[in-house]
Amino acid sequence: MPDDPRPALTAVEDLPEIVRKIRARTPARLLAGRAGAAYRTATQLDLREAHAAARDAVQAELETDQVFSSEFRRTWNPLDVRTQAATKDEYLLRPDLGRHFDNTSVVEIKKRCAPDRDIQIAIGDGLSVPAIAAQVPPLLPLLYSGARARDWTVGTTLVIHHCRVGILNEIGELLNPRVAILLIGERPGLATAESLSAYMAHRPRAGHTDADRNLISNIHARGLDPESAAHRILNLAAQMIATNHGGYTLRENPPTLK
Repeated sequence: MPDDPRPALTAVEDLPEIVRKIRARTPARLLAGRAGAAYRTATQLDLREAHAAARDAVQAELETDQVFSSEFRRTWNPLDVRTQAATKDEYLLRPDLGRHFDNTSVVEIKKRCAPDRDIQIAIGDGLSVPAIAAQVPPLLPLLYSGARARDWTVGTTLVIHHCRVGILNEIGELLNPRVAILLIGERPGLATAESLSAYMAHRPRAGHTDADRNLISNIHARGLDPESAAHRILNLAAQMIATNHGGYTLRENPPTLK
């Protein structure tokens, strides 16, 4: 078989400028080059590293004192609570258990959290603890300051272990916020294992589904930065409060970002 006449791409610095610009705009592995019919060794190793990071992110346990600094915990004083999934394996095998608080957590939430706030923020490990560690510390202060600037009342922040998105319904039943915001680790991929999502619900209740929720996703270093994410989350919360509804019928009207 004759050699392929197309030149093989070499090191990044040897790529044409247009190729470097394209690759800089996306974490996708575009124009990675090849060695014969296969990826180059560097690309293969990069893929294996990304796959290992994704597996580690899914399996990691949320240890609050390790994920968040002592200053963060002292400033925001979040309440640690758990779902009915007792272990990470049970959480992965039984998604339904991750949508309900265990009995001890229900008691603690009722005792320590004020109901009927304008905004209730929760942090859930989801499928990526590294996403929580990387994105929440810069994002949470922006959400609090933005909410206070709008004269909204904000409930005690929850940190939920073994959390699924459906826990928003129980947050609504227990605390009755106007808007509940769940910052949760996204399922990791080969582009990043540190991507955070913000699921939002207007007065969530039992029986609500994803159709009753709104989502702002891809909050990470090469996606939506914390400042832009905070602008969009707060703007969407304001729309929910103004229109008194949320879900798929509510179209996000993003603010102009600087």
